[in-house]
Amino acid sequence: MIKKGSCFDVATIFELNKILSLGASPEKISYGNTIKKERDIAYAYKKGVRLFATDSISDLEKISRQAKKSKVFFRILCDGNGADWPLSKKFGAHPDTIFNLALKSKKMDLIPYGISFHVGSQQRDIGQWDNAIAQCKYLFDALKEKGVKLKMINIGGGFPSDYLKPTKTLDAYSKEITRFLKEDFGENLPEIIVEPGRSMVGDCGVIVSEVIMISEKSATSNHKWMYLDIGKFGGLIETIDEAIKYPIFSEKKSTKLQEYILAGPTCDSYDILYEKYKYKLSSDIKEGDKLYIFTAGAYTASYSSICFNGIPPLKTYCVKNFNRIKDISS
Repeated sequence: MIKKGSCFDVATIFELNKILSLGASPEKISYGNTIKKERDIAYAYKKGVRLFATDSISDLEKISRQAKKSKVFFRILCDGNGADWPLSKKFGAHPDTIFNLALKSKKMDLIPYGISFHVGSQQRDIGQWDNAIAQCKYLFDALKEKGVKLKMINIGGGFPSDYLKPTKTLDAYSKEITRFLKEDFGENLPEIIVEPGRSMVGDCGVIVSEVIMISEKSATSNHKWMYLDIGKFGGLIETIDEAIKYPIFSEKKSTKLQEYILAGPTCDSYDILYEKYKYKLSSDIKEGDKLYIFTAGAYTASYSSICFNGIPPLKTYCVKNFNRIKDISS
């Protein structure tokens, strides 16, 4: 992606160091986390980063002390409605608060540069971008009247991967969002930053899992429990509240299906993947068989815990030919 000219958004100085070590230019990196230690802002500035996100006066003051003359963009609060994995409440602020922050930033030796938002990850309602862009337009116009001319909108992520529920194509998202932008800003669009992470890498990953145990809680139970060697703490954290439902396949060809409750291997009762939603899998599956969890390229290995119950984090393999998955799984 570096060779293709992509820009990069980092959440921590650890991510910053990683992407710099791969050859990315600091001029193409933004510090997009609104929660930052002052010494980390200073470190990023020393490394050449000049674009910072913010949503509070405390963070803005830190940036003004440690990253003078830098560009800042302000994150507005979105409720995340329609998203499988909402990113609301924790990040962003009301437009009135953002308005005041932008005015203050100009007096703090910073460059008020733009507005950002995130409508929620795996967002199925394309109309959510329409609402957020309209708020951006309001802020652009209101701030222009006060002598602050913004130049950029970061429309965040939210673009989907192919899990169990169908989604619109990425092309459909891009066409609609472009239409929303032109309806509010005309043909003279501001600079647009897009963070399409999940949609780019989600469909590229497959987790190879082994069935540890199949059991029943009682003689009259309608459902069997299937325990896998991967769970919430091993990379499938997005199964919290059963939010993300991964396509799961086995090599067993039986047409007779059984409903299973799927759980992970750890000694934590929270480590249940799917209990309300029952996966229908072959009734011939045995302990020791492999299950293949598809669309697992996003937020899995990076979410994997370090040695909870002594279990190491997920091993990651990059393959050009998916026929090699059988070799890896063995």
